Amino acid sequence: MSPLLTHGSGLLLGAALGFVLQRGRFCVTGAFREVWTSGRTRWLTAYLIAIAVLSVGFFLLLGAGIVNAPSSQLPALATTVGALIFGVGIVLAGGCATGTFYRSGEGLIGSWLALIMYAVSAAAMKYGVLAPINSGLREPTLPMVSVHDTLGISPWFLVVPFVAFVGYLTWRQLRAERGLKVATLPPQRTGLEHLLFEKPWHPFATAIVFGLIAIAAFPLSYSAGREGGLGITTPSANLAYGLVAGDVAKLVDWGTLLIIGIILGSFIAAKASGEFRLRVPDTRQMVRSLTGGVLMGVGASWAGGCTIGASLVGAAQFQWNGWLAFGGFFLGVGIAAKIFLRPKTSPPAGTSAPVKQPVSV
Repeated sequence: MSPLLTHGSGLLLGAALGFVLQRGRFCVTGAFREVWTSGRTRWLTAYLIAIAVLSVGFFLLLGAGIVNAPSSQLPALATTVGALIFGVGIVLAGGCATGTFYRSGEGLIGSWLALIMYAVSAAAMKYGVLAPINSGLREPTLPMVSVHDTLGISPWFLVVPFVAFVGYLTWRQLRAERGLKVATLPPQRTGLEHLLFEKPWHPFATAIVFGLIAIAAFPLSYSAGREGGLGITTPSANLAYGLVAGDVAKLVDWGTLLIIGIILGSFIAAKASGEFRLRVPDTRQMVRSLTGGVLMGVGASWAGGCTIGASLVGAAQFQWNGWLAFGGFFLGVGIAAKIFLRPKTSPPAGTSAPVKQPVSV
């Protein structure tokens, strides 16, 4: 197959992902943050749905011999420390890695700043002056790859109960929302245009589409000679390094084209829905965005990825690293939320303010 088609699929899939994230307002930072600040689990449930969908798809692909099982052992200390740092960073930056990318496409200057520092600090950790520090913490490993390998069981003995558990959480959340009055503005569009660019997307529907895109990433990435699925941190480092060092191979890598596509897809969605607008943060938020971006790059490098590459993909594969990173990200967000954010009071049951879009997370 032509390299133009195999590598170009990264750009197209990234554009689809950026479109879905922007229209669905999907960001893991908000999913974790709202648990700590308001006790709500709606977006956390959505995140778990995406993991469940991807888990089923991945192990079907593995059984068909299309993908390979992960083989990296567990750098427990690096993952724990890195995930906590990353969790704090995404609160300061105002979004996780993919959230920062899609908000950059919407015109948020603060996200641009966080994104630049995220990419630069990740490149420094992987290829630059901080590489010895990165490898030094990641070298001590435990001989543990996946939960099912450790237990000596089929992965389906974990996948099926997990899917059932997520299904129960979904049912419980939908039951709680039944009869909830959500005031909306009168629609200005009709048909498919209304559904795509105006009607608020339910988090669970967005999560399912997100999970399907994550499944598709595996065979498309493999076809380009890259073993893996969705990943944000290494492609971001490759983009920064490629631009500075003139390494064309890193610039046309499938993963690099994926993250460029996320910004492109988000921009298209934001423009089409009338949500694109250049927004300049105040000085305080600029400092937070820059600091958060650095913490994201450093933390994700140690943790083996961000909330997508490490905890979405890794958890779906039932890697020990994925679930350890998940817990570290969650705790890191909680620590930062307690320090930097004020708790939000949940609205009375059955009421809500008029909205055009779901609350951004």
